[in-house]
Amino acid sequence: MFFQLVGLLFVGYYSISFILQLFSDCDLYLAYKEKFGKPIDSLRNQVVWITGASSGLGEHLAYSLARAGCKLVLSARREAELLKVKEKCLAANKSLTKDDVEVLVLDVLAVEKHEQAFNHVIDKFGKLDILVNNAGRSQRALWADIDLDVDRQMFELNVFGVISLSRVALKYFQKRGQGHLAVTSSLAGLFGNPFSASYVGAKHALHGYFDSLRMETLGQKILTTIFCPGPIQTPFLAQSFTGKPGEKYGEETAISKDKMSSERCGELFAISLANGIHETWVCYPKPMTLVQIVKYYPNMTKLLLMFIPPKYLLKMRDSKSEMKVD
Repeated sequence: MFFQLVGLLFVGYYSISFILQLFSDCDLYLAYKEKFGKPIDSLRNQVVWITGASSGLGEHLAYSLARAGCKLVLSARREAELLKVKEKCLAANKSLTKDDVEVLVLDVLAVEKHEQAFNHVIDKFGKLDILVNNAGRSQRALWADIDLDVDRQMFELNVFGVISLSRVALKYFQKRGQGHLAVTSSLAGLFGNPFSASYVGAKHALHGYFDSLRMETLGQKILTTIFCPGPIQTPFLAQSFTGKPGEKYGEETAISKDKMSSERCGELFAISLANGIHETWVCYPKPMTLVQIVKYYPNMTKLLLMFIPPKYLLKMRDSKSEMKVD
């Protein structure tokens, strides 16, 4: 009788969770924290450094944090675009001054300049509370056609640049006694995806690095957040890697109602930071259902993938079932 009751409780729990997830655009823990957890405003006056802040998710995260009253450091390679983001941040919150939003041009590949850039942030604001590693690029290519140099370039940007800057910040956080490291991963960091092997491998690597860091810093006031968005309406495809070194995919990202807006994604990222959530998944129900099956029911995944062609997954990401091939 006892085991039957336990079994019924488990079935009921997962059934209710599955139904609720159909009405949410993020995992249920994040949805709960959005309603009952700390508001984004709880980050007021904290200093947040965002890399990859000139467009897309990083840009809209900056706006969400600006509205909450955070002091911001905006980094990317394009100064002109960063200055536009700064002006919009100031417009979003009239209580912020120009000195509250710092534009710091930085190529995350230039790891030799990371410590200098970090020192600039400390000299400017006197502290750093949160580092958000958001810079990176996606990819579209066939697995067999990827030049090994592309794999190296992908890892230099999406992994090693992130790890280098994070280690500089971590030493400061540990000396200070507290701090928060965040990284933009992807649903592609949770399970394999076709036509993006280098990108998928890099995102998986980030989970390995930051999960290990989380275990090493248990008992310390060092927070880590891995943010995993699904399909987002950002112009990422034009700058994506292909299988050839130095080549960009160069195609406009299709507009689709099945993709989450950058604004909403930035808001959910900010909520994740405010609540110090370890890992968050953000997407609409269709890809969320897939990722839950893959993560929680691996044996079912083998059967499921027999009926899901690779082009279906490509259409879920890019809103089209054909990939541009030279």
